[in-house]
Amino acid sequence: MDDDAQEAPGRAMRVAHALQSRDGDEFAKPGNLVEVRFVKGQSLSLTAARLLALMILTAGGDAWEPIAHRMRKADIRRGHKGNERISDMLEELHRTLFAVDDLSWRGRKATKRFSLIQSSREEIDDDGTEAGWIEWEFTPDARRLIRESETYAVLNRQAVLGFRSTYALRLYELGALRLHRRQSSWRGDMTAIRAAFGIAPELYKDFAQLRRKVLTKAKAEIDHLAHFTVDWREIRRGRAIAEVEFTFRPKAPPAQLTAAEGDVADAAPAGHRVHRVMPIATSPALPAPVRIPAKLTGPSDTAVRFPDGSLHYGGEFFGEIARVHGGGWSRDLIADAYRSEMGGRLANLTGTKLLKSWTGFCQAFAARRGRP
Repeated sequence: MDDDAQEAPGRAMRVAHALQSRDGDEFAKPGNLVEVRFVKGQSLSLTAARLLALMILTAGGDAWEPIAHRMRKADIRRGHKGNERISDMLEELHRTLFAVDDLSWRGRKATKRFSLIQSSREEIDDDGTEAGWIEWEFTPDARRLIRESETYAVLNRQAVLGFRSTYALRLYELGALRLHRRQSSWRGDMTAIRAAFGIAPELYKDFAQLRRKVLTKAKAEIDHLAHFTVDWREIRRGRAIAEVEFTFRPKAPPAQLTAAEGDVADAAPAGHRVHRVMPIATSPALPAPVRIPAKLTGPSDTAVRFPDGSLHYGGEFFGEIARVHGGGWSRDLIADAYRSEMGGRLANLTGTKLLKSWTGFCQAFAARRGRP
């Protein structure tokens, strides 16, 4: 039996399965895959990076299994009508090497290099043109990383297809992974940053060029398309910039709505042909707050906590907030998404902090998805 099948997957795959069952635009990419480095001199083009994201979305909670995954080519083309051949994207994924820190057989620090795609099949017509479906399998090394991942980045399909820069897409994934941590930042020296972004050794050797060509453009796209914003701080040693620290901050619900509906034309470089992502329906103006029961704001040891079960039975107050602020979506659907998002932090959240957190989440949920 394959070793992957003998162990239960980590939290990332459980969240991926939950998001997949809702059949929405959000999907989970395992943190272990987000944080893999490109081998020096290698990186993914924007089209190949998008295809990989769609593969992760399609595989969902089964990405760790030693099975073949399938996707219609029409789903790859949807939202992207470029002339790039899907076969070229697949071949690029096959030959790109990634690296992670590991241990050698002697227990010493080592760098492990591997590819993500083990095999793929592409249907073609009799005349040799593209047709139908693609099928692929992840490598055992990739499946192991996916299976063991306890962290994850929640990404949005429309945002992924909207980015016009591979560097912006890469920083978007890194930001989504860290957004809800206690310290939502990422810091690295120049070697780590170049490896994370996949910047070729011959490009942007001067930091001023890297700032202008990579960081500034990536920030503009993320601030426009993502559900968070990014800023960075340059850390100097003497006159040279030794490290960069990125900080990610969630947008307020109205700003998240703007990002979801984002006009990709504003984020695209001049001269590029632009294809709009499908906008999410605008949600109505936010209603007045629901009246707060006194017991909710009592001492922390007696204050009401978020219910474990259905909001229809025993959690009616929280259900009312979901009804008023949730844009017409099922209150239990929103509650499940909230529990998944908050994780262990929810056990210690009570009182007005819980109220603000839950209300804000309902508003953001409705803003991202519009009306059901």
